[in-house]
Parts: sequence; C-alpha cells; structure tokens
Amino acid sequence: MQPDETVAVIGAGMVGVCCALELQRRGLKVQLFDRKAPGQETSYGNAGVFARSSLIPLNNPGLWATLPRLLGNRSPQLRYNPLYMLRQTMWGIGFVSRARPSAFNETATALDSLIRLSMPAHRRLMQEAGVAHRLRDNGWIFLYRSAEAFANSRFARDVYDRFEIATQELNQSALLDLEPHLQPIFPHALWIKDTCSVDDPGRVVAAYAALFQTRGGALIQREITALERDAQGLWQLRGPDGHTTTAHQVVVALGPWANDLLKPLGVAAPLAFERGYHQHFAPGSGVTLGRPVYDTAAGYVLAPMEAGLRLSTGVELTERDAPANRAQLEMAEAAARQAFPLGARSGLEWLGARPTLPDCRPLIGQSPRHPGLWLAIGHQHIGLSTGPGTAQVLASLMLGENCSIDPGPFRPERFIA
Repeated sequence: MQPDETVAVIGAGMVGVCCALELQRRGLKVQLFDRKAPGQETSYGNAGVFARSSLIPLNNPGLWATLPRLLGNRSPQLRYNPLYMLRQTMWGIGFVSRARPSAFNETATALDSLIRLSMPAHRRLMQEAGVAHRLRDNGWIFLYRSAEAFANSRFARDVYDRFEIATQELNQSALLDLEPHLQPIFPHALWIKDTCSVDDPGRVVAAYAALFQTRGGALIQREITALERDAQGLWQLRGPDGHTTTAHQVVVALGPWANDLLKPLGVAAPLAFERGYHQHFAPGSGVTLGRPVYDTAAGYVLAPMEAGLRLSTGVELTERDAPANRAQLEMAEAAARQAFPLGARSGLEWLGARPTLPDCRPLIGQSPRHPGLWLAIGHQHIGLSTGPGTAQVLASLMLGENCSIDPGPFRPERFIA
C-alpha cells in the first residue's frame, strides 16, 4: 500500500473499529462503514470479558468426553437445530476433527498470541478514548457445582498452567470471601486472574469509533451490499440505493454478515453461527457482584454491567436469522437464580450470532485472487479479546511489514482456495 491510498473498512464492531484505528495510526486514510452505529450488532451483547483463558475453543480434546451429552440437545451449554447441522455437515466434521491434540495445540498457541497482543492495546485505547473508568482488572471466576466437575476441569487447568495464565483455585470459603452474595452451592471455583472486563462493551466500541473520528477518520452509517473491482483496480462499494464509494483497499470485518458480501466474489468462508442470548436483571436489594462469573455446569456467564447484571447464555447452533428460541435463556435464568439473588428482568432480551470457522481461528489477511480485499472475520466468541491484535496483524500485512506474531495460523488460504 501507498500512504495516499484510501482504505474502506466495512463493519463497525470491535474488530472493524480496531482495524480502522490501527490503519489510521499508521498513516492511512480510512473510511469506516456500517448500517448501524458502532458496536450495536454482535459486539454489543457479549459478557464484556477480555480473557487469556479464551485460548481454549469449544473443539478441544475434552470435547470427546462431553459430546454424547451435548448431542442429546438438552444441555444449557450447547443447543442445536438438527436440520441446520445436517446442512452444515462438512463444517461439523471439520470442527470435531480439530478437537484432536495436535490441531488444538496449534489453535491455542495462535489464539494466545492474538489475545496477548490485544490486551495491552485495549488498555491504551481505553485511555485514549476516555473510557478507562469502564475497565475492571479483577479477573473472572469459573464456578463448579461438584468436586467431580472440578476434577474434570484438569485439562483446562493444565493448559492455563502451560500458557502461564495466572489462576487461583478457590474452596467455597475463599470464593465467598471474593463474592459473598453467591449462594453456597459451589464447592470449588477457579479465579482466572489474567482477565479484564468492562461494564458496557457496546459503549467501549462506540468510544473507540469516536476516537477514530476525532483523529480525522470518516464514519459513514451506510449499508454496503456489493463489492466490485473496476478496470483501474479500484474497489467500488455499492449500497442498496445504488450509491457507490471508491477505495483502493477494502477490509471486510462484517462478522456473521461477511459472506453476504463475499459470496458473489467467490470467496465465502465456511462460517457457522454460534448464536447467544442475554438478558439484564436488577440485582437483589443490597446485592453486588464484583466481576463476571461463569457457571460451568449451566453454561452461562453473569456479568455486572452499567445496565444491571447481564446473563449471557451458551451456544445455539442454528441459522443466523432463525427466530429466537427462549429455551436456552430460560434454562440459564433458572440456574442463575439458584446461584445468585437476581431481581426482576430489565430491558429486552438480546440475540446475536457469533461467526465461527471449523478451527475456531479467525481469517486475517488478503483474500486469494482478489488483490486489495482483506479479511478480518470469524472471531467466534472472542472478538472483544482479539480485536486490537487482529488489527495489528492486518495492518502489518497490508503495509508489508513484519508482524509481531506469526500470521500463518490466520491466513485466509486455510479455507479459501
């Protein structure tokens, strides 16, 4: 790329906004497009956690032991639409096959490098964007309802030790010292100390986007529905009204909507949709929660937010735009009420689709056969933890610079011929 070339970033979630900021920081002229205000789609609804522990994807070697129970389709951690999974047979085979140790180790190492790159960048950006007050630095806690469940977490704890993630095992007394309003139903817990969290991830993304604008970036609320490369090698970005914008380079960071734009170009990625729900609750009178907690048996995260306590569910594998199914959220709420004195529901329930590739690693790099078309998609559950690192890798590749981590595990050629 040349300094006078323009870059269009399509998608103003955490990943897209971070890409726009990083390219701008390196001296490029950047326009950021989205049909909605920044941070109002998938990046809005997560548990607000930046976690080193997120290096372990769902398809890890421990999946084999739990797979029979998960296939029963009654687990609060994972629900699925059988017809959808029949249509996603190749994705499912690829996903499960990568639970073998060698593939898992490659993924965990790659994700760890991306998360390590992201966390200091988040701290810097939050200071620069004026939202450092939203950051909590006291970790999060995994809760276990039985000694057997804690013993079965040995694999994950060994991985955390191997990657030097700071943790502390807690008995029930130590847990209640940290979170005194939890019910005494968890004999064991694991405090993941190498974790930060925020009290409103959507507002953090919006603050990053505002920082991008104050530095001269153009934020354009417009849907882009088609991409075309003209005879001069420029990219034409077209909206539903026919309005066209021109750019030298394009970054697609559209999360679950990426293939809508990429399929006509023949570069669609094999994405499946791990949908998730959340609902806010008022805490009980005089009740507080100091940090996010993850109930490993019930598959939910309960996180303190500015808007109240956010209850986030596990995974629902189904079509991106399928109607909402409250069953998983209701199961999570019932389990959470056993664990914590929740008050009444507040606000509307939220549903989002998290785009996941068979190896649980994002695509970061230039699309094959389409010079100037760059991809930053497929971040599954951890776009918040990996957004700034993705931006740094992508910017280095675009500018022909050495990357601070190995970009090979994220190359688009893994899945795009």
